[in-house]
Amino acid sequence: MILLELVLQNFGPYQGTQVINLSPFSETETENISRPILLLGGMNGGGKTTLMDAIRLALYGHRAQCSTRGSLSYSDFLTQCVNSHTSPTEKTRIELAFGHIENDKPVVYRIVRTWEKNPKDGKDVLGILNDDEWLNSGLVSIWDEYIENLLPLGISNLFLFDGEQIKELAEQETPPLVVVEAIRGLLGLELSERLAVDLEILVNRKRKEIADAKDVVNLEEIEEKLKVLQDKQNAENLQLISLQDDLTLAEKEQQETFNKFLAEGGKIAADRSQLEQQHQTKNATAETARQAMRELASDVLPLALITPLLEQARSQAETEINRARSQVAQDILLERNQRLLTQISNINITAEQLDKIKILLEQDVETFHGTSLQESSWLQSDRETLDYLTNLLNSGLPIAKNSAQQQQTILEQQAAEIVDLERQLQTAASPEAYQQLVETLQTAQNRVTDIKANCETAKRRILELETAIAQTKKDLDEYTEQTIDRKNTEHVITSASKVQETLKLFRERLTLRKLNKLEVEVTECFRYLLHKSDLVHRIAIATNTFSLSLYDLQGKPVPKHRLSAGEKQLLAIAFLWGLARVSGRRLPIAIDTPLGRLDSSHRQNLVERYFPSASHQVILLSTDTEIGEKEVHTLRQNEAIAREYLLKYDPTERQTTIEPGYFW
Repeated sequence: MILLELVLQNFGPYQGTQVINLSPFSETETENISRPILLLGGMNGGGKTTLMDAIRLALYGHRAQCSTRGSLSYSDFLTQCVNSHTSPTEKTRIELAFGHIENDKPVVYRIVRTWEKNPKDGKDVLGILNDDEWLNSGLVSIWDEYIENLLPLGISNLFLFDGEQIKELAEQETPPLVVVEAIRGLLGLELSERLAVDLEILVNRKRKEIADAKDVVNLEEIEEKLKVLQDKQNAENLQLISLQDDLTLAEKEQQETFNKFLAEGGKIAADRSQLEQQHQTKNATAETARQAMRELASDVLPLALITPLLEQARSQAETEINRARSQVAQDILLERNQRLLTQISNINITAEQLDKIKILLEQDVETFHGTSLQESSWLQSDRETLDYLTNLLNSGLPIAKNSAQQQQTILEQQAAEIVDLERQLQTAASPEAYQQLVETLQTAQNRVTDIKANCETAKRRILELETAIAQTKKDLDEYTEQTIDRKNTEHVITSASKVQETLKLFRERLTLRKLNKLEVEVTECFRYLLHKSDLVHRIAIATNTFSLSLYDLQGKPVPKHRLSAGEKQLLAIAFLWGLARVSGRRLPIAIDTPLGRLDSSHRQNLVERYFPSASHQVILLSTDTEIGEKEVHTLRQNEAIAREYLLKYDPTERQTTIEPGYFW
């Protein structure tokens, strides 16, 4: 894990937006981390501790163990962190960018927390960016679990610590509680202890379950009840099979009886009154058709037999009427000719011309007489008779013939149906035979109905038995499960004490194995930092309290009071360094006021040996009296510093700005 950038906006003494590049890579480097130190200088009260709090707050949110929080609620703490010059409408923001390896690939996340004075719901707003894109709410919702996998809160104080913590660790015979908890978390001891507590809780719960469990009936009683129900079900199934066979025979007998009922005229006998009524209706319809035909025969219908004669009569009548009209026209023509000749005789024409006119008029009259009046008249028909005869031929006779055909069709149809009805009535059974057929058919039908009812009753009883059997099996399963659960619970209770003993032994051996490794690392780190290499040969760590014991080359104890204040501080740093190395986690280290009360020789050892080797990324927050001009020169000369920043505090405005560079 590498911290890449810290952005503060209106946080603590940092007004506006302040950006700190935390990358341990220098401007010219692209691969290897050869300059691990980020040096931030500032006077007391200038905001160094605030930067440490910002890192903790960005990572852990409401769980962060910040220096100025104390017993404040998270909402009050956030309000306290807002810069005093910030307007009510401005937001306070912390951004922390870091990189690490995830699924064998490098990833960079940027944690963004924003809030206002008196934050809504007493919380900040958390957002996570990856490649400058906001991630969905999935990672945000599980951020506490996610960061625990990278840098657990319990061991964070071993990597983010200050001079006061070192001082306290150096002066106390046993480490403070926060360090003890971190050591337990680092060594994995809290897992076994948590498991022991969980086991105790489980045992108490199981005991309560046994105490609250209700008595159940005897298993043999449930099994006997199930056997009785299954026997009844088998009997009912056999009875149902027998009834179904009887039903098949009864339905066959019913069909045979019904066929006999039909063959012997039972159905026709049952329908006799209806058939007789139909017979009367058909006869009445046929008689109506006959009466209609008689009426047609008494009218003009017989004339259809002499239709050709009637046609000839109509033609002759038309001819005679036309001849009579021609005769009248001829008389009128003769009269006109006479008047014409009289008038012509009065004009001056020659006799020869007059004779020609007479001859012409006589020829005209003879021609008309020859074409129109040569036939004789014998019918002597008038116009009214001719019109009657024409109507008779054109409409009267066709209508009468059509009506006669319709009535003939009706009569033939009714006659055929009457014959069919009479044939059925002749085949109908006699009343005595019909009664016997009906009784036989009714008996067969009643037997089928009774057997069907018995089948339905048997099916209903079988269904009821199936329900009872299913419930009994459920009771049996529940009883079996309860019995198994009771036995399992009793087994858990009896086994819990053995597990507790095993856990106790496991914790002891794990502690010894881990502490042995830790003792080696702490001894090596302390001897590396201490300029008196013969003062301490071995450091032992107590199993329960984690207090340190020092021994010389002869194996004799070295009292801690023989150590100077600086040596005690180096011992505390060696202890923290050893813990970080044992953890196996590649995590950055941030140290606030790192040198404390060290003398010049011890300080030089720390500058030359610890800071460049403590981790792949070491963030130092120092005053001008801790890492002074000489120490800075040494670190620069050894090319251990990647970046330098100066926290310039304005006491009048009570504001801090971040500038590149250091005091010198």
